[in-house]
Parts: sequence; C-alpha cells; structure tokens
Amino acid sequence: MHIAIAGNIGSGKTTLTSLLAKHFNWEPHFEDVDTNPYLNSFYEDMQRWSFNLQIYFLNSRFRQVVKIRKSNVTVVQDRTIYEDAYIFAPNLHSMNLMSTRDFENYRSLFDLMSTFIQPPDLLIYLRASVPTLVNQIQKRGRDYENAIRLDYLKNLNEMYEDWIENYKLGKLLIVDVDTVKFSERPEDLGSVIDQVNAQLHGLF
Repeated sequence: MHIAIAGNIGSGKTTLTSLLAKHFNWEPHFEDVDTNPYLNSFYEDMQRWSFNLQIYFLNSRFRQVVKIRKSNVTVVQDRTIYEDAYIFAPNLHSMNLMSTRDFENYRSLFDLMSTFIQPPDLLIYLRASVPTLVNQIQKRGRDYENAIRLDYLKNLNEMYEDWIENYKLGKLLIVDVDTVKFSERPEDLGSVIDQVNAQLHGLF
C-alpha cells in the first residue's frame, strides 16, 4: 500500500512519516531536501529559480511514485506529487514568481505524468495555522527557510484547503496539527494511529 502525507511547510510531514513508519514497520520515503540543488537558490531568488525547482521536484516525486508502486512493501511518503502541481506551482504563478509560459509548460508535463501513476491508498493531510507553521519552522532551524515570507505560507495554506476540499482521488484523513501534537504527546500519536488503522482496515 501507498500512504502519503500532505501539508504545508513546517506542518510535521517528516515527523509523522517517521513515527508511522516506526509503528507500522512501513518503509519511509522522505522529501528530497538535503540533496536538492535548487532549494537554497530558490529561497534567495524565487523568480529566477521557481521553474527549475518545480521541475526537479516533479521528476523526483514521479520517480518515487513509480518506485513505490513497483515495490512489494507498504510505503509512507513525505509529500505528494499533487501538492507541487495544485499548490506550489500555481502559487508561484499567482505571485508572479513563475511566468505563465513556464507554468503552462510545467502543468502540461504534470498532466502527462499523472496518467502513468496511481494516487495513494490513503492521503493524510496535516492542517496547521500559519503561527503553528512558523513556530515549527523556527524550531528545526534550516538556514534557507529563514527567508520564507508569511504571505507565502498564508497563500499556500489557502491553496491547500481548496485542494483538500476537492480531493476525490482516494481515502482522506485530516489531522489538525494546532491541537493534535503527535510529536509531543503519545496519546495524540495513538489517536492518529487509530484513525489510520480505521481508514485502511475499517473499524473492526
């Protein structure tokens, strides 16, 4: 099976991916952050590097999904290919940080790629307010994230909500990160695990 975790920057995707992988003995697939050659450049000059970054992510996530579906193990994935196409790239375009020409080229490529992949068996969406996101981003202290603007996070949150409201590709579980502190409280993690079990296997 393929379980995917979606959510804005700083919502706790990597943490929950690790916790679920450990509990269920699933194979974790993490976002390609540390080896991504464009991230630093992107946060320094978003307009110049937005298209390059999105193409890099599209390629990386497409390869991930193909690999997941070929494997015979259950995988939990940190972020999906859909978030780039429906949230990050359109947001960059709407903020005039990606040209219409580049955006249309990107979406055309995504539309083609998406015909070759299956959606996740379960999507877990981590919903978080901007203050929660900022707090968690500051806690992990990645240098290149210091330049992230509040309006950028706010716009992403709005686009996430629109996407989730219309998500019809498969099973969906929404976790409110403002109140469910799965990284700090074992009982909250237990609650998320129970909900994941119910989604995947039914209540009984």
